[in-house]
Amino acid sequence: MPSNSQLPPCSVLLLAGGRGQRMGGQDKGLIEWLGEPLIAHLQRKVRPLTDDLIISCNRNRERYAGFADQLVMDDEGDFPGPLAGIRAGLKAARHAHLLVLPCDVPRIDKALLEDMLMTADLQREKPLMLRHGEHWEPLLCVIPVALLPAFEAAWNAGERSPGRVMRSLGAVALQCPDNDPRLANLNTPELLHLHNTVSD
Repeated sequence: MPSNSQLPPCSVLLLAGGRGQRMGGQDKGLIEWLGEPLIAHLQRKVRPLTDDLIISCNRNRERYAGFADQLVMDDEGDFPGPLAGIRAGLKAARHAHLLVLPCDVPRIDKALLEDMLMTADLQREKPLMLRHGEHWEPLLCVIPVALLPAFEAAWNAGERSPGRVMRSLGAVALQCPDNDPRLANLNTPELLHLHNTVSD
């Protein structure tokens, strides 16, 4: 794999601004897994990739501040969904590309993150999304910041699905194996417990 100096520069956005419904309304990024908040696992994995680490959070900003270079929040109340966080991240990003990850995928690894950036660099004008089988993972993506106006236009037209926006912009797929454990969403107490027995 390439060294960090060979990777294209990017900003990184960690999405931690949701309602946490499947966690009983808890702030998901701050829930502990293997002795640390979920956000800490993601921060440690992406920190070597960027000097512009952004966290989208709508609660507990003082706790998230220590993990980020910038904090952003939704410009509308009542948790309007991940597209709002992505828009805020695109507006704040200091580099030409934004690597986006949700806070509940702590099993993602360095090789996949680097593969995302290198693949996105081959088609710099298009968004990239992970896909396994026929299933897209729109919250694991790399977005050219120059596409912000298109995201804003889609939002203003009533679109709330990040995946539909990116597919309409000719998204590139980075194919992963079916049931790739690196993509496990630990978004319920049961899944946290299940993966708690597996070393990270």
